[in-house]
Amino acid sequence: MEQLNGPESKIHAALIEEVELPRQASAPHMSQDRQERWQGFGVFCSTFVTIFLAELGDKTQVTTLLMSAESQSPWMVFAGAALALITTSLLGVLVGRWLANRLSPKSLETAAGAALLLVSVSLLWDVVHF
Repeated sequence: MEQLNGPESKIHAALIEEVELPRQASAPHMSQDRQERWQGFGVFCSTFVTIFLAELGDKTQVTTLLMSAESQSPWMVFAGAALALITTSLLGVLVGRWLANRLSPKSLETAAGAALLLVSVSLLWDVVHF
């Protein structure tokens, strides 16, 4: 294998560091507390990205856009929409935790899949019959 010199070696070192950082995050020499913080951060990031992408262009965002366009107080629309989203998210977390304590993960996954399938079929039905 060829040795890299100059700027290429710096890029190579940076790439190695990028690959090693996640590996070190779950390294056995890391404290339990630090591992839990990294895992928590991963859950936060994946939740944020998933919800952010799911909400782009949905009816909530369109409604907020229209209300803001018609309002003389767009910041109040923002505050109201943000509080509504936080409240519905809190309800989702609380109900999700309650269900997780009562159902097996497999049952919960099956029920969620069936509910999403039912919503999809309902939406398809509406599209086809209009």
